[in-house]
Amino acid sequence: MSLPDVIRALPKTDLHLHLVGSASVPTVLDLARRHPAAGIRPDAEHLRRFYTFTDFAHFIDVYHAVDQLVRTPEDVTALIVGAARDAAANNVRWAELTVTASTHLGVGMDPGALAAAMAAGRETALREHGVRLGFIVDTPAEYGLDAADATTAFLRHHAPPGTVAVGLAGLEQAAPRALFARYVEQGRDLGYRAVIHAGESTGPDAVRSALHDLHADRIGHGIAAVADPELLAHLAHTGTPLEVCPTSNLRTGVVADPARHPVVELLRAGVTVTLGTDDPGMFDTNLCREYGYVARLAGLDAHGVAGIARAGVRASFAPDELKRDLLTEIDATL
Repeated sequence: MSLPDVIRALPKTDLHLHLVGSASVPTVLDLARRHPAAGIRPDAEHLRRFYTFTDFAHFIDVYHAVDQLVRTPEDVTALIVGAARDAAANNVRWAELTVTASTHLGVGMDPGALAAAMAAGRETALREHGVRLGFIVDTPAEYGLDAADATTAFLRHHAPPGTVAVGLAGLEQAAPRALFARYVEQGRDLGYRAVIHAGESTGPDAVRSALHDLHADRIGHGIAAVADPELLAHLAHTGTPLEVCPTSNLRTGVVADPARHPVVELLRAGVTVTLGTDDPGMFDTNLCREYGYVARLAGLDAHGVAGIARAGVRASFAPDELKRDLLTEIDATL
């Protein structure tokens, strides 16, 4: 098989996938028509211009604007099923979908109805598309501790089946990672892992804080670690997985040169790298495209891309039996 054929054939995981950012342009246009009060014009050309980001802070503003289009439990279910459909087209077998519950609750959605909508979407994703889903319920740093507390309350009383982790995302500059230590600790007390965005739009100190203050199980992005050789060596030694999303980094401007993405240095340093799509609807990407880009940039062959697929399986919070099955299937693909 050619390398693109191998990439398509490999069973994959997508561990860094935001629900709202997964929405395709047609889906967002449909939401805009149904919810005009959110203020996004239902015009395809306007939306494409809207999705041209000037910097990371602008991307966050756009993301929050689109977030306001998700007004009903039915919207949530439809987005989950749509994300699964697109994932299945890239042979993704397990995806961990990040849902920002506090945003949906903030527009008046009932917490029980939100949880039921997530559960319904998860069931339909498996039944219709063969994609198994776990949920990461996150809070954006820029929303502060009140949103974090609302997220914890939602998980304590209404967590849907398949919830695997709490997350911290959003604008890193808005608040230090350590501010959310209680939020992460409460999530652990409820039985959830911790996935922390760090080192995406700031420096390596954010990654260090995610590791030492929040004891992150995985780091979202983490690409700034390449600026700190000691941190890079620590990540390689501990095997803490990084969820690297190359197209996202290029589209938001945190990486300027597509020929010099930090993923190459991370791989060469022996860091555990998984690949994710982040917000594929906004960035016009998919997981096969991410694999192909990294393979070209890092000079990977079929065994190299299979290694990344294996890392994604091992770093996931999927059930052990599914992990074993996926690893066996990866070996059989080569």
